[in-house]
Amino acid sequence: MVTLPLFPLNVVLFPGMQLKLHIFEERYKLMINSCIEANEPFGVVLIKEGREVSGPIATSFAVGCAAAISDVQRLPLGRMNITAVGQRRFHIKDIDRSKPYLLGHVEFFIPAEDQPELVRQYCRFLRPLVIRYLEVLTSKEDASFDPQQIPHQPRAIAQIASILLKTDNAQKQELLAMPSLSRLLLTLVEIYRFETLLLNVRMSPPDKDFNIGPFSSN
Repeated sequence: MVTLPLFPLNVVLFPGMQLKLHIFEERYKLMINSCIEANEPFGVVLIKEGREVSGPIATSFAVGCAAAISDVQRLPLGRMNITAVGQRRFHIKDIDRSKPYLLGHVEFFIPAEDQPELVRQYCRFLRPLVIRYLEVLTSKEDASFDPQQIPHQPRAIAQIASILLKTDNAQKQELLAMPSLSRLLLTLVEIYRFETLLLNVRMSPPDKDFNIGPFSSN
C-alpha cells in the first residue's frame, strides 16, 4: 500500500492525461510544495459530494489517478500554476485526516488483460470510431489531425480514447474504475458510437422543409 496526498477536483484524470491547476488554497499550497520537495505525485479524485474550493474537504470517489508534477510557475503570495500528468489508477483503501489535506492509503491497479480475443476484437472496432469522432470534432473547429497517430495496441487505444472523449464526469469515472480491459474497450466502443452519432446530428443542418411544429405553452 502507498500513501498519496489527495486532491478532490471536478475532473477525472486518466493515465497519460495532462492537467493544469492554479493552486491558491493554503492547504493545497502546503500539499503541492510537499510533493515538489519530495519529488512525489499526488492523487486526483473526482468529487462525489461537496465543493472544490473553500469549506470542508469534499467527499470523493474511491478510484483516482496519481499525478506527477511536470512544471511549476511560482506566483505572488505562494500561489502556483502547475502542470501535472496522470500516471496510475488507484483504489483508496483508507483515509488519513491528520493533515490539512487528505492522505489516502491506496493500491495501484491496471485493467486486467482478460479475454484476449474480445480485447483484440473491441480494439479493432474502437480505433476507426475514435478516428471518425476526431474527424467530426476537428471539422467543426477547422482543425486537423493525423489518423496514423492513433495507436493500434489495446491499452494505448483505450488510454487515448478515454482522454479524448468529451462526455460527463460520471461516465469518465466509470471508465477510470473499470477493472477489466475487455469491459473498458467494449464500453468505449458503445460510448463512441453514441457520441459520434450525436455529433453528426448536431452538426447536420436541418432540411429546408424542417418544421418542429407549434411550441407548447408549458
